[in-house]
Amino acid sequence: MTTVVTSGVFSSTTPAISPVNGVGTDYIQWGSAGSQSGYQFRGEAADVQLDGTEFVVGTFIHRNKPTNVNPSQFDVQLTVNVMFEDGSTTDLNFSFHHNETPNSTGTSPADDDLVDLQTFIHPQPVTVDGKQYRAVLSGFKRNGQIVRQFRSPEGGINFADVVCMFTLDEPDVIISGLRYQGTSTGQADEYVEILNKGGGPQDLTGWKVEAKPTGYSFPFPPGTVIQPGQRYRVYTNENHPEYGGFSFSSSNEVWRDQGGIARLVADDGFVVDQSPYLDKGFNKTGTP
Repeated sequence: MTTVVTSGVFSSTTPAISPVNGVGTDYIQWGSAGSQSGYQFRGEAADVQLDGTEFVVGTFIHRNKPTNVNPSQFDVQLTVNVMFEDGSTTDLNFSFHHNETPNSTGTSPADDDLVDLQTFIHPQPVTVDGKQYRAVLSGFKRNGQIVRQFRSPEGGINFADVVCMFTLDEPDVIISGLRYQGTSTGQADEYVEILNKGGGPQDLTGWKVEAKPTGYSFPFPPGTVIQPGQRYRVYTNENHPEYGGFSFSSSNEVWRDQGGIARLVADDGFVVDQSPYLDKGFNKTGTP
């Protein structure tokens, strides 16, 4: 573990936008005077595990006012300076894609500006205590959920934590979440979530998610690749493209409310990760 202190500046936009000010500072603004929108970045002090454990690298703030800018979609480059406890520093470069949506539809979320993480991996390795790691952004953390698209309602000051991790330059796929109690009819909104917390992509061809003791199994389609920092979810009977669009397509319960086990199984049958919950499925109908 190491302790870091971060700060950041918005270094440029691509393409160049007009009007704009604050380039090279932690607060970049665009639009006409008196009605400017913009991004602000606030650094953090954090204890960092060098094993793919996520930490908050800073706070992203979008001050969103009705405004116009040309062009309406552009990328904003952020440089995050990371200072380690031994005094050494490194700069991490990431990019945000901004969509300055029309201001006059009169409804939300149609009026929400959209911010997407454009780059997730700092291109060069980072050396810490003589070892090389990859710096990977997981996404924006809001209301306990980590997402890759930030919806920013018009006329507000909207916040999200920016979540990062230092990891070795190889894939490391785990079960990162399990929603086993749904709310919709037939519990269609239940899901299992997997995360690549490593620094390299993983081909999931031949891999599957298993639900014990219900016996459901979801094989990932051939050619499915999970990138560093990326999350996939397999829903019971819903389609969510932002999480890969995967579903058991089951009208019946996949994750038994009384307990069970979620398993992630590789193409050779090796159990990569498993996540028991509640009574773990024992002493009930069926066994894991």
